[in-house]
Amino acid sequence: MIQANSASGFAVDDECKLKFLELKTKRSFRFIVFKIEEKALRITVDRLGRPEESYDDFSASLPPDECRYAVYDFDFVTDENCYKSKIFFISWSPDVSKVRSKMLYASSKDRFKRELDGIQVELQATDPSEMSLDIVKSRAL
Repeated sequence: MIQANSASGFAVDDECKLKFLELKTKRSFRFIVFKIEEKALRITVDRLGRPEESYDDFSASLPPDECRYAVYDFDFVTDENCYKSKIFFISWSPDVSKVRSKMLYASSKDRFKRELDGIQVELQATDPSEMSLDIVKSRAL
């Protein structure tokens, strides 16, 4: 049985760090969804988004009733017509997910985020409207 205070002691699979590095340096992925495997006490890669996948594809990849962490490589054009990209860290915790799961994700988030060097913007969402493309765009600028 996992103690609540040991929740931040989840091991982070090397694959999580390696895939994030590939997203950051090679742009091999548009997004990565991570999940906590409670029984194994570790955080693993749940899904990798191909570079051509859209923000809608990313949103659809988050389960409606389970918590997840995710990173999304968001491309945009500034008011000065410059092409830029920012890496978002999204903590997905739907209202309908289990209380225990929400607690585990909340208590492990900061430690996990520190493992992923290069995150520029953080979003927390309990509902798809809280991470709409408009919100992402406004946070990127």
